[in-house]
Amino acid sequence: MAEEIEKSVPAEESLMEKIAEKIHHHDSSSSSESEYEKPDSPSAVKAKIYRLFGREKPVHKVLGGGKPADVFLWRDKKLSAAVLGVATAIWVLFELVEYHLLSLLCHISILALGGLFLWSNVHTFINKSSPQIPEIHVPEETFLVVASSLRNELNQAFVILRSIALGRDLKKFLMIVVGLWIISVVGNWCNFLTLVYICFVILHTVPMLYEKHEDKVDPLAEKAMKELQKQYVVFDEKVLSKIPIASLKAKAKLG
Repeated sequence: MAEEIEKSVPAEESLMEKIAEKIHHHDSSSSSESEYEKPDSPSAVKAKIYRLFGREKPVHKVLGGGKPADVFLWRDKKLSAAVLGVATAIWVLFELVEYHLLSLLCHISILALGGLFLWSNVHTFINKSSPQIPEIHVPEETFLVVASSLRNELNQAFVILRSIALGRDLKKFLMIVVGLWIISVVGNWCNFLTLVYICFVILHTVPMLYEKHEDKVDPLAEKAMKELQKQYVVFDEKVLSKIPIASLKAKAKLG
């Protein structure tokens, strides 16, 4: 009799364990279903908000990340100020003082080589150690990576220009023409060095300001893009659609 009682106790325990497992499995499945039925989280809703130029990454990632992005976004204020100060000094030297690049490079080389030469020869007389000049060489792998990246970008640009020249994309053709015309107008106002300096200052100010006020800028940019799209649709209906591109292509093939 005692043996039968002992056998029934484990049987009851195993039965209770099975019931508990079924209840637990039912709860987990219902909780997972409720998770699917929940509305989108705030982060998911935020991700659906319009961003300038349709970007999906943070501004830091768009700028390439790493140290250059830190400089442009003023994460390291001392380094960013130093880089902008050096660029401003170079622009002042070449534009305001009218210093020439070749003369500047030669004078810097003369001062550097002269100082190192004197130091190497008189260090024993002034009880100083000789200058430790490191061996500088360009790594082959880094050079090949940069050259390959540049080659890919050039090839992509040539592909786009070829497709535009063949009349395959009228929209890109108009965008390129307008962009080149704007650059030509700006080129009449200032020379190439001043234009590069202006672009450099813009890179040091606009991304940083945009990152601080992107929640205010993006809605305005969305409205502007919608208005531009409306205007483009009107322009397409009134002007672009009336250009006989197909007939011109047919004539070109027959010719």
